[in-house]
Amino acid sequence: MTGLLSAIVGIEWEPELRGVLIVIIAVVTLCGGIYLVMATNLGARLGFLVALTGLAGWMSLMGVVWMIYGIGLKGPEPSWAAVPGRTVLQDTGALSRAGVFGEPVAVPDDATFAEEATIVADEFEAEGWETLEESDPAFGQAGAAAGEFLEETATFEAGDYRVVAVYDTGGERYPKLGDRIDFVAFFHKPHYVVVDVAPLEPLLEESGRAPATPEIDESRQHQYVYMVRDLGARRQPAFVLTIGGSLIFLTLCWLLHRRERVLVTNRSATPAVIS
Repeated sequence: MTGLLSAIVGIEWEPELRGVLIVIIAVVTLCGGIYLVMATNLGARLGFLVALTGLAGWMSLMGVVWMIYGIGLKGPEPSWAAVPGRTVLQDTGALSRAGVFGEPVAVPDDATFAEEATIVADEFEAEGWETLEESDPAFGQAGAAAGEFLEETATFEAGDYRVVAVYDTGGERYPKLGDRIDFVAFFHKPHYVVVDVAPLEPLLEESGRAPATPEIDESRQHQYVYMVRDLGARRQPAFVLTIGGSLIFLTLCWLLHRRERVLVTNRSATPAVIS
C-alpha cells in the first residue's frame, strides 16, 4: 500500500511521467476501443487493418489543417539570428567591414560620438535601409533580440543601454504575379536588421528618492547589432505528418482493396467437386 501511494505521489509531482501516462491511456482508450469494436465485427486481423487505416487518414487530415493554419504540431518559430562573426559591431568602421555598407562611412576626425551616430543614420537612409518606428512591433522584437546578443557577449549589462534606432532591409518574397498576387511567392530574399544601441549614463541611487530617468552617455561610442531573419520551420512537422500519413493511408487502402478483390475472386470461383 505504501509503495502504491508513493507511485501516485511521484506521478502527481513529475509532469513528464504524468504526460507520458496520459498519452498512453488516451491511445489505449480511444484507439483500443475502436479496435475492440472493429475486432468483434470484422475479426481481429481485418479489424486492426481497418482501424489503422482510419487512424492514418485522420493523421493526414490533421496534418493538412495544421499545415494550413500553422497550429498544432509546430516547428521552430521565426526569429532574429546572429550573422556569424559580424553580430556586435563596436565602431563605425565595422559597419563597412561587416558588409552593412558598401563603402566606409566618412566621419570627421573632430566629430563627437553623437554626431557620428547621426552621420551613420544618414548613411543608412542613403543606402536604402528603412528606419522602423518605435510603435512598430518589429522594432521591439529586433531590440529584444539585440539585447540578448549584447548581454551574451558581455558588451552591456541589462539596463545599461537603450535601443535608439532599428534599420531594416531585404526580406522580399518572389515570384509574384503583378503587385498583389503573391500566393506562389514561396521564396524570400535575405532579411537583415541593424539595431543602433546607445550606452546610458550610470545612475546614482539615493535613498528616499525615485530613481532618475537614465540619459544617453554622449561620451561613449554607439554599438550596432547586425542580425539576419531566420524564417524557422513552423509548418515543417505538419507537412511531414501529412505526407507520411497520406502514404500510409493509401498503402492500407490498397491492401484492403486487394483483400476485397481476392475475396470476390474466391467467392465467384466454381467450387471443387470431390468424388
